[in-house]
Amino acid sequence: METDSVSQIELLLRGICFDIKQKGREILLDYDITPPQFNALQFLVNEGELTISELSNKLFLAPSTITDLIDRMEKNALVMRKKDDKDRRIVKLQVLEKGNLLINQVISRRCSYLQMILKDMPVDDMDRLIKGLEFIHVKSISF
Repeated sequence: METDSVSQIELLLRGICFDIKQKGREILLDYDITPPQFNALQFLVNEGELTISELSNKLFLAPSTITDLIDRMEKNALVMRKKDDKDRRIVKLQVLEKGNLLINQVISRRCSYLQMILKDMPVDDMDRLIKGLEFIHVKSISF
């Protein structure tokens, strides 16, 4: 593959990621949650109950930062700390109903945003885009 093509793909992907991230932040302004809290909530929704340490590793943030984040999210009734049934020393983070609802609402609005952008794209092009993005995603997680 030509270096120019790779550079162009990298530039386009970076630009698209930036644009979507910015729109996502705009959407979050309508909710009582910060982008880092939203990221933490997404991990918890997608991966299930995690400890502060596990979440810290996934988000590449210090455990103390995650603790502060979770404190605020707990006050907003998005998550709760729950002692492990088998080992009471282990505390897991559990998403509450309000947290699940918030994630669903935000993701729905983000999808609506993308739907507006993609509405005029022919179905065949959409299928090729999906396959290309899946290819990149699968390859990127194997490195």
